[in-house]
Amino acid sequence: MPQQSPAEPPKVDGRKRRWHQHKVERRNELVDGTLDAIRQRGRDVSMDEIAAEIGVSKTVLYRYFVDKNDLTTAVMMRFAQTTLIPNMAAALSTKLDGYDLAREIIRVYVETVAAEPEIYPFVFANSSASKSKVIADSERIIAGMLTVMFRRRMQDSGMDTKGVEPWAYMIVGGVQLATHSWMSHRRMSSDELIDYLSMMAWSALCGIVEVGGSLEVFRSNPHPSPELPRKITPA
Repeated sequence: MPQQSPAEPPKVDGRKRRWHQHKVERRNELVDGTLDAIRQRGRDVSMDEIAAEIGVSKTVLYRYFVDKNDLTTAVMMRFAQTTLIPNMAAALSTKLDGYDLAREIIRVYVETVAAEPEIYPFVFANSSASKSKVIADSERIIAGMLTVMFRRRMQDSGMDTKGVEPWAYMIVGGVQLATHSWMSHRRMSSDELIDYLSMMAWSALCGIVEVGGSLEVFRSNPHPSPELPRKITPA
């Protein structure tokens, strides 16, 4: 039988590829313009105001985004990709160790979000399933980076690492929720918030280290209530 020649790879349509690239770049430009509009006009900015701030018609926005929810999702994704996740990655790769590292990770998250006081309220005010997925994805990425760091350090010390993932998610979720609540009602300074969150996270990490990360050791140990400090009676 005559040998069949190998099938030729499908031809790539250069025009389609260039158009797709142009569309991606244009969407990013419009999202960056939307971020600037939110910073300038606040969390309640309308599509008309966004278009005016960017210097395009609203028709142009709807050419690239289905509706405001679609634009909101893109805003959160852009902020996470260009600011939040890179900042957290830098904090996790620092040469700090121990308590200083724990506090630095929390500080970077709080200050990154606090530096953009209108972005998160804008995102949360425009609810959609896709927006919620983007937020969940950013949490998952940060928790994943934290998990890798915890696991590596614990393995180096011969500790049990089975609980690493839920610990990472607990820290990320707790810090995120506390930070967002604080941004709505700032009853303390950012330094106080960072130190309170650091106190909680560091105490939890110390407890994990004391039992070597072992659930069996933790279960077998007694858990007496902590001794409360005595009240100081004024003279």
